[in-house]
Amino acid sequence: MVEVREPISVHEAVKRVLNFAKTGEVESIDIEQSNGRVLGDNLIADHDIPLFDRSPYDGYAIIAEDTIGATKENPLRLDVVAEIGAGHLYEQELSSNQAVRIMTGAQLPEGSNAVIMLEQTETFEENGQTYVDVYKECVVGENISFQGEDITKGTIVAEKGTLIGAGMTALLATFGYKHVPVFKKPIVGVIATGTELLAIDEELVPGKIRNSNTYMLLSQIERAGGQAVYLGQFEDDLELCYQQVKGALEQVDMVITTGGVSVGDFDYLPAIYEKLTANVLFNKIAMRPGSVTTVAEYNGKLLFGLSGNPSACFVGFEMFTRPVIRQLLHVKHLHLRKEKAVLRDDFPKPNAFTRFVRGYVSIEDGKLIVSRYGLDQSNAVSSLAKANALIVLPGGTDAYSEGTDVEVRLLDDQEGSSELVY
Repeated sequence: MVEVREPISVHEAVKRVLNFAKTGEVESIDIEQSNGRVLGDNLIADHDIPLFDRSPYDGYAIIAEDTIGATKENPLRLDVVAEIGAGHLYEQELSSNQAVRIMTGAQLPEGSNAVIMLEQTETFEENGQTYVDVYKECVVGENISFQGEDITKGTIVAEKGTLIGAGMTALLATFGYKHVPVFKKPIVGVIATGTELLAIDEELVPGKIRNSNTYMLLSQIERAGGQAVYLGQFEDDLELCYQQVKGALEQVDMVITTGGVSVGDFDYLPAIYEKLTANVLFNKIAMRPGSVTTVAEYNGKLLFGLSGNPSACFVGFEMFTRPVIRQLLHVKHLHLRKEKAVLRDDFPKPNAFTRFVRGYVSIEDGKLIVSRYGLDQSNAVSSLAKANALIVLPGGTDAYSEGTDVEVRLLDDQEGSSELVY
């Protein structure tokens, strides 16, 4: 007897999955390995940035009052008493009508209160003494980077859950983080199902296809911030498949299977969930593609049964698995980034279920424009290659025409969105 499945909304499915999402553990790694990881604790400034008043330009540290009335036609002359570069100090106090030649980043001498840029001066020597003529009147504080103007001691510079990139690495180094606290990457196991699947290096034979879903998922897992592990392919035996899934759950934080979630004679996953006595959160969603996406929970770990069709598998991961990985990494914005874009295509059919159409977003005249990309079918592979967004057409809506504003979810963006409404 064929199992009758009642579909639930995408919104409800996401909520059910996130009820079992956890926050992961923190580990310490070398700063050289931190790029692309997620900060595991707040980064708090333990000193001011800049640490001292400094010059942002090459020029002369001066007393601003000494330049009153200076012009190109009527320059004022100052005695140059020293020259300092970044990392060096002039340890005397500057007196009236004196100047110190200063390089970018160097600490201002005591008593100076302005910096005049090099191109606004002329330097010369006379009788063994160096002088500088200044051609403009300066004000107190001009051309000074003041202590703490960038970051004040005690400030939370970055919150835990922040993605570490090149700029964040610079901050970590600035505050002495040779070892960086980061959230551990959740380990996500992938099992392929289907007797029709060949290894990618096997020759094609009639009735067989190469196993593309696995490598797509491994890439998606890494992009989401997880550590992907390929756990092989199902055997053509229910008991062996059951043991394979049970063993996988002991090794990883969550398991993804592709295919085998329908209700046909060769689809083992429903039987495996039952044999595990797993809590099936849902087994049908009002969405296209990927309506047979199934998620179950076993001893606090999630099993994602994604469709064997490539596009449906891809969408199922982005909608349901990605947010769980992001939650384990303590990222605030769990979901794909949401934007509005102008349609470049017609979609003449009404949408009974919410549709996620592979699309390509570009910018024209300051507006986001989105076009359908490739074949809009769940078994299509080509449409995944260059798609950078999912066009969201909510269930229960009528046809969409070119020029309409629609919601899109950006695939390559790391900022994400906190909104899970679809």
